[in-house]
Amino acid sequence: MVETNPQKIEEILTRGVEEIIVKDDLKKRLLSGKKIKLYFGVDPTGADLHIGHAVQLWKLRDFQELGHDVILLIGDFTARIGDPSGKDALRKPLSEKEVKENFKTYKKQASKILNFSKVKIQYNSSWLSKLKFADILKLASNFTVQQMIQREMFQKRLSANMPISLQEFMYPLMQGYDSVAMDVDLEIGGNDQMFNMLAGRTLQKIYNNKDKSILTTKLLLGSDGRKMSKTYNNFVAIEDAPNDMFGKIMSMSDNLIDEYLELATRLSVEEIKETKKLSNPRDQKARLAREIVKMYHEEKEAVKAEEEFNKIFRNKELPSDMPIFEVTENNYAILDLMLDAKLAVSKNEAKRLVEQNAVEIIIGDKKQKIIDWKAEVNIEDGMIIKVGNRRFVKIIKK
Repeated sequence: MVETNPQKIEEILTRGVEEIIVKDDLKKRLLSGKKIKLYFGVDPTGADLHIGHAVQLWKLRDFQELGHDVILLIGDFTARIGDPSGKDALRKPLSEKEVKENFKTYKKQASKILNFSKVKIQYNSSWLSKLKFADILKLASNFTVQQMIQREMFQKRLSANMPISLQEFMYPLMQGYDSVAMDVDLEIGGNDQMFNMLAGRTLQKIYNNKDKSILTTKLLLGSDGRKMSKTYNNFVAIEDAPNDMFGKIMSMSDNLIDEYLELATRLSVEEIKETKKLSNPRDQKARLAREIVKMYHEEKEAVKAEEEFNKIFRNKELPSDMPIFEVTENNYAILDLMLDAKLAVSKNEAKRLVEQNAVEIIIGDKKQKIIDWKAEVNIEDGMIIKVGNRRFVKIIKK
């Protein structure tokens, strides 16, 4: 049974939506009660799904609840090519092994949003890997070089005399063919995907004589105002621990609050208005952070995360629970200590953090900033290494 509530349909087609092609056609189809097939595709270029991906996943959930046929597409083939959207340089190609490693927990992560008893997962290697050269030539015949190079990122590279690979030209054809292979009525994606989605609309009309609708969502920016990306380490992962999730939201730029309330929560319009009435941006972010943690964990975890955050940042106390790093040495080079205790992913990052005065040793009531990245630390049982405002490790001597 397909639900046709006009108010609910209008909200789905409005909230967080950037553009719909063609809105009147899609709305009419949804109101008719006819079941449609739709999908959202994600290339596994990293192991984490973040709340930027969740904007589209929640849209899938909305259509799922209306009773439509929903597909989550894993772009295990297209990930190896690399989507040039928004990229001002060539992507480093991924191996098949790297791609498989990246998506192995995608279903588990997406299960925090989608009911997989009613959602189908597909992998585009199922059809793209079977295309013969003649098939690819036929695909390519539907587009011109002029159409491809009009893309903004290609224009930037051309003006900067930077390379554009032929396989990057092929990416929109590959993604476009996904629509043909699954014979869908609607594709959902971020607004940076419009070019690729239009290619799919063109191919769906040519191959299946069907007008595929397109719904693009607004892009949720990272906590620092740039595109949410692993490269910038500015994302909130769906599987982040409650304390980390809460802390990341509290540390984000105040000017992102409205955007996050609309795109990253399921709060009603009235609840969003009430949150915006809070005079202090800190209180607004705390309300936002509680809601986001509650969405991916439980409400009690959101309450505990807020209490822990206030304990550390407002009351200047140490966390209730800290990771333990056991050592046998009496002395430890600070960069090695940070790396081994997983307080930095590389010595270069550890050095940068020291130079930014972000590293502190706490022994009882005494606190000492580490300002020399060549320093050696005298190890004492129970000492604490603090990096930034949210990373702590307790040192235990064996």
